[in-house]
Amino acid sequence: MPISSPTTTKSRMRLSQVLQQAGDLVTVDDVSQTLRMERRDAAKVLARWHLQGLLKRLRRGVYAPVPLAALGQEQVIEDPWVIVPELFGPAYIGGWSAAEHWGLTEQLFRSICVVTTRQIRGKEQTIQGVSFVVKHVRPAATFGLKCLWRGRIKVDVSEPAKTIVDMLDDPSLGGGIRHVNDCLDILLDEEEGSARELIAAAERLGNGAVFKRLGFLLERRGGPEEAIKACQERLTRGNAKLDPTLACPHLVTRWRLWRPAGWTKSGKP
Repeated sequence: MPISSPTTTKSRMRLSQVLQQAGDLVTVDDVSQTLRMERRDAAKVLARWHLQGLLKRLRRGVYAPVPLAALGQEQVIEDPWVIVPELFGPAYIGGWSAAEHWGLTEQLFRSICVVTTRQIRGKEQTIQGVSFVVKHVRPAATFGLKCLWRGRIKVDVSEPAKTIVDMLDDPSLGGGIRHVNDCLDILLDEEEGSARELIAAAERLGNGAVFKRLGFLLERRGGPEEAIKACQERLTRGNAKLDPTLACPHLVTRWRLWRPAGWTKSGKP
């Protein structure tokens, strides 16, 4: 059916009504409440709009409006962050994506890093041409978040110290330990009091490996001494790897940490 047909024009007018209330994403409940119809009828309306090319289906019952300029293109969402609460929530933007947001890195990543308490099938997902890397965590790990408003959608992003601690907990969230180390350096250089915030966030997360990695990296950069001492006091038993994805043949007994070749006690790797 041509987009310019009277039927589709009427559909656009009704959809416009819904979007004024719903915002960037449209659900069955949005249509039902705005147009005052039963949910079954609302679902049929959504399906019709989808067939007319006015909406793109993200998953069952969740749609995104298609701007006129985007007709025929794969990606229709200008700000992919807005779909995170609906598709992955309870969730927050974390890892390298949060590091980009806070200016802790100049490196650009093609995927959006999402941390969620929801059980999600598949760590990597592509939705409307946008790649997401999803990490599942326990609810107790969802702290240290900043609420942002993207249009009408509320999106949580991990604060700088929590972002670093999450990446020390799982270096893959930071694109590997080398990049995590670079982000850590920027945070400590630019944010006064960030070392104390790192210790507090690591203590609340409760993973002993974080203190081993953090203490080792802090000692390599030469401080701050107070934070190094705090990490030393919180060492747990057993040895961890600096980066679980790398070969780590050398044991740093002081930190109970296996490190890769080239990562010496001081200086850059």
